[in-house]
Amino acid sequence: MKFPYGLSDFATLIGESYFYQDRTDRIPLLEDAGRQLIFIRPRRFGKSLLLSMLEHYYDVNRADQFDALFGHLAIGRNPTPLHNQYFVMKWDFSLIKAQGELKEIETALHQHLNDRIAKFQRYYAHHLTAPIEIHPDNALSSWESTLTAISETPRKLYLLIDEYDNFANEVLMTGRKPEYYEALLYGEGLLKTVFKAVKAAAGGLGLDRVFITGVSPVVLSDMTSGYNVAKNIYLDNEFNDLCGFTEPELAAVLTRLAAGATWSVAEALDAMRTFYNGYRFSEEAKDGLYNPT
Repeated sequence: MKFPYGLSDFATLIGESYFYQDRTDRIPLLEDAGRQLIFIRPRRFGKSLLLSMLEHYYDVNRADQFDALFGHLAIGRNPTPLHNQYFVMKWDFSLIKAQGELKEIETALHQHLNDRIAKFQRYYAHHLTAPIEIHPDNALSSWESTLTAISETPRKLYLLIDEYDNFANEVLMTGRKPEYYEALLYGEGLLKTVFKAVKAAAGGLGLDRVFITGVSPVVLSDMTSGYNVAKNIYLDNEFNDLCGFTEPELAAVLTRLAAGATWSVAEALDAMRTFYNGYRFSEEAKDGLYNPT
């Protein structure tokens, strides 16, 4: 049994037979929960793998991989009509440099968005009938051009945003320039403006669904007036174990590993219960959730 520690690419995990605790049965629940969702969990909790799974499920370019990737999983036996129906774009804010002066941080944000838009254009080139114009100094204009190009196709966009608060938290927690954080998120700050553009795009401009992950609701609270349309699902009981492991799941894995071993399942589970158990993101959750670490 191979465990995918630090591996967040769903196709690699499935294709190379790593252990995967199936959470694909939650896809219909996520679709019903809303079109713009935010899901918060601590670091190293499997959020990036969750986004990768959604990316592979909805990506129109991966339709021919559906059976290989999902056929043996819960959703493969009962897929939703939306599988492999979207253009998918992913932003990863953990890659945005948070050091330097405010202008440098803003430039890094523009650069990341432009890089992802350029990658999107190359990846979906055979679907797009209109060019996307990349504006090096204004990623929001590049975003508008992307939406225009999408509007001329029969497809819509699913936007995935990983670690939406990472670089803003880095700016805040370093204690160097708290005013930089305010400049990014208050008034007409760039990060707030980016999310205002996401909100506008979902108003009939080609963006159909958004799924956002992060580690804290602080940034979301500070930019509420710019992006007040997302539904917070991180405290909902039905998504309590969307990431992480339940005790029966962990016990089943230990039992498989224990065949012929000299260690005791009960002792191993007791140690894990002491150090890794206890997360209850929903007030209705009865049992503690295990940290994937």
